[in-house]
Amino acid sequence: MPETRKPLVVAIDGPAAAGKGTLAKRLADHLGLPYLDTGLLYRAIGKLAQVAGLDLDDPQAATAVAERLAPADLGRPDLRGREAGELASRVAIHPGVRAALVAFQRDFAAGPAGAVLDGRDIGTVICPDADVKLYVTASAEVRARRRTDELLAKGRDVAFEAILDEVRARDARDSGRTEAPLRPADDAVVIDTSALTPDEVFARALAVVMARRAG
Repeated sequence: MPETRKPLVVAIDGPAAAGKGTLAKRLADHLGLPYLDTGLLYRAIGKLAQVAGLDLDDPQAATAVAERLAPADLGRPDLRGREAGELASRVAIHPGVRAALVAFQRDFAAGPAGAVLDGRDIGTVICPDADVKLYVTASAEVRARRRTDELLAKGRDVAFEAILDEVRARDARDSGRTEAPLRPADDAVVIDTSALTPDEVFARALAVVMARRAG
């Protein structure tokens, strides 16, 4: 009989521009697992509410959209821009939206094969019992340089110093918030990508996953 593998849940957390999204997608592809970019969730709620002509400041309306969210909604091509980010900030303040999205993430991770999820509180709040927890980070300067280069490549006129200020301010907000602050889970393996290539990051992460799976 063919070998039946147990579900495998990999939780990847870390600050913006550390490389966690790239790593998570690559690990999911390599392991044959579903992948959830949790950073798109609030953006999707905001965009769906806007398209439906709803009041984003209405907690009941926004919560109803969140409770109907489907994985296919995250494939919208309009979730990456600045507008979607602004819409996300408006719906993210509603407790009902947050509760619905916590349930969505946990249901996704509970699939028959498991899943790879990346975000900021996956290993600490969403999936505290995940089989593998990784915390992917890098210095603020390295992350700001990556973000600056990305925006310049898209034709945006940006300054490194301004992006660095934004990165540091976001780090302070994420780490200092009362609810689900950004931090490594106690049992997470920390990978600092500051001086690593994407291939080196992937190799380190995969080694952790395979060791946990074997053990």
